[in-house]
Amino acid sequence: MPDTPFGFALPGGQPPDPNDPQQMQQFLAGLQQLMAMSSSGGGPVNWDLARQVATTSLNSEGDPAVSAADRREVDEALRLADLWLDPATSLPSGVLTTAAWNRNEWIFNTLDVWRKLADPVADRMVNAMGDLVPPEARAQLGPMAAMISSLGGALFGGQFGTALAKLAVEVLSAGDIGLPLGPSGTAALVPANIRAYGEGLELDSGELRLFVALREAAHQRLFGHVPWLRGHVLSAVEAYANGIRVDREAIEEALGRVNPADPESMAELQLEGIFTPDDSPQQQAALRRLETVLALVEGWVTHVVEQAAGNRLPNVVRLSETFRRRRAAGGPAEQTFAALVGLELRPRRLREAAALWAALTEHRGVSGRDALWDHPDLLPDDEDFADPAAYAAAADTTVLDLSGLDDLPSHDPTPPKPDGEADPDPQQD
Repeated sequence: MPDTPFGFALPGGQPPDPNDPQQMQQFLAGLQQLMAMSSSGGGPVNWDLARQVATTSLNSEGDPAVSAADRREVDEALRLADLWLDPATSLPSGVLTTAAWNRNEWIFNTLDVWRKLADPVADRMVNAMGDLVPPEARAQLGPMAAMISSLGGALFGGQFGTALAKLAVEVLSAGDIGLPLGPSGTAALVPANIRAYGEGLELDSGELRLFVALREAAHQRLFGHVPWLRGHVLSAVEAYANGIRVDREAIEEALGRVNPADPESMAELQLEGIFTPDDSPQQQAALRRLETVLALVEGWVTHVVEQAAGNRLPNVVRLSETFRRRRAAGGPAEQTFAALVGLELRPRRLREAAALWAALTEHRGVSGRDALWDHPDLLPDDEDFADPAAYAAAADTTVLDLSGLDDLPSHDPTPPKPDGEADPDPQQD
């Protein structure tokens, strides 16, 4: 347990003496300035600060505006991509509206989902910060002890804002990293990032944009028409995050670099490495579940897009391999995010997952393949990735036993009719 509260000193001086009222008063005055920018938003993370930090970072580096031509090209690419997907999947279109976002708009439209992903992790960190305060200091602080939580929320919010700004420079669409980040039914591309990414590929810009549009439209179909999938992915992240343990020494060291009188010092703070490396069995199980579903989502999108593009895109094979490697490796921004929240949000065994969906298409057809998304218990698990052909053949010859699923909620939005009530006459209004 540290000898001084909070683990950091007054600006340019020694840590405050808990028994010196004047030092404590000066310290708390500086701390209160810091809290002034971290009192809003609720929850363990100051999301207003996260958005402010991300916006400031993007604006300083430049955020290219979206032109009218960009919006027209994005809309045309997404509409055409959606048409190409029709014969490749039995899932109907999930695109209700199209959008061309700049980087700030990507952050604004995805922040609600980031909140769900990051709050459980931040809660662990904030609680650990509270444990750093010695009992005698807590007694002196009294009601102001709640400021510790605000400080933690501000620190995490500033760090998360920096990570979001880095991600916003790399992502190509709303569903680019495999999570349902944007508003449901909104298919969105980030034209500036697509152009930047295409500079090193030496490909026609229209072909690249259409390939990204195919991936985005496929994500919209999957998450729009598999009702349980969004909650399944987010709950797997939460289950893992709830078991995360933080390294108290790492937090104390990080806080030692904060100047309470200078809120901008938070922007220079680095919280990477605050998580202990050992995972509990429950966390390992949650992580396997998350990695498997991310691989199945990405593998399905990869296979369906390849089927839809067919002979329409001259470089579809090259593009597929490029994006497969991109998703499997993750970029610098994803690595920053992983270090901050202790979790890598990218699929494992992506190539095997795509091969599995291809084998299922061959053995069961498009409708039979997509029927596996009706319930999570029907999906293959990570062990099935080892031999996709054998799994597909077994699924083709085995009648699925759905008796155990009878008590589970139905996805049919039509409420059941009382016994004896006839179906309504379709001719009646």
